[in-house]
Amino acid sequence: MPRATSERFSRAHQPAAKKTEAKSSNSMTNPIFNTARFGQHILKNPATAQKIVDSANLKPTDKVLEVGPGTGNLTVKILEKAKHVTAVEMDPRMAAEVIKRVQGTPEQHKLEVMIGDAIKVDFPYFEVCISNTPYQISSPLTFRLLSHRPLFRVAILMFQREFAMRLTAKPGTALWSRLSANVQLYSKVDNIINVARNDFRPPPKVESSVIRLVPIDPPPPVKFEEFDGMNRIIFSRPNKTVRGNFQAQGVMKMLDQNRCTWLAAQEMMVDDKPITTIVDKVLEEVGFSESRASKMDVDDLLKLLSAFHEAGIHFS
Repeated sequence: MPRATSERFSRAHQPAAKKTEAKSSNSMTNPIFNTARFGQHILKNPATAQKIVDSANLKPTDKVLEVGPGTGNLTVKILEKAKHVTAVEMDPRMAAEVIKRVQGTPEQHKLEVMIGDAIKVDFPYFEVCISNTPYQISSPLTFRLLSHRPLFRVAILMFQREFAMRLTAKPGTALWSRLSANVQLYSKVDNIINVARNDFRPPPKVESSVIRLVPIDPPPPVKFEEFDGMNRIIFSRPNKTVRGNFQAQGVMKMLDQNRCTWLAAQEMMVDDKPITTIVDKVLEEVGFSESRASKMDVDDLLKLLSAFHEAGIHFS
């Protein structure tokens, strides 16, 4: 029979008690399972579930990681095509329901259910990830997957539509953001399915979309903390000039401290060059002083980061 392994139970993504109680009395509560507790909405439309699984182009040899299987509506369809499925579910009752659905079927030996927080459990090896993602873990799950090694082939992920649109946004559009740039540094991402609210039980208050995320292989040799650290500054006000964002309170002091630390680590003499002068020179040399993050693509951002590094300026 399918195995259920228990990880340390965490309430890291559980809403506050008052909010949970408030939701329990309205239409957002599943009558069988308290899905509001974990921010889950069960996908009930079999046609939509089939589209999601088909979009993964599963092979008979694939090992699949499913995050948030709920009651198993996606799981049973994945098991029909894949070699093995590891389903990570935080609610023990839902985990039991998934196991129950495949008991006595040819697929039961192909399923393992892990009970725990998908942001904290140790993922097994997998080639494909499929997830009807609890919305409150959308961002941490995305970056956990992007940092996972070895690289997987593809992830098919259900998100709140606004979050999905930010992931797939292009420079110059209203939704292009630090999130967009950070994700697109490491992956190719596109929207593949829009999902109606009534496809879920209970219906969420927002629209949903399914995205396809394909990691760039090999990944760029860029330290994420450096790329994100720079983006945190220039995307703080994305329509302001890059130079203007670097003049924000506290930024120059932080960069000066980072530079002194880096020079000391390289056993180089700490000079007395004003950090503002160094930053302005870098921006002028690469031609981004008057640019705006809202219109800079990933290549522009990498060029700027490289120029800062050559000048001994780091962001983490």
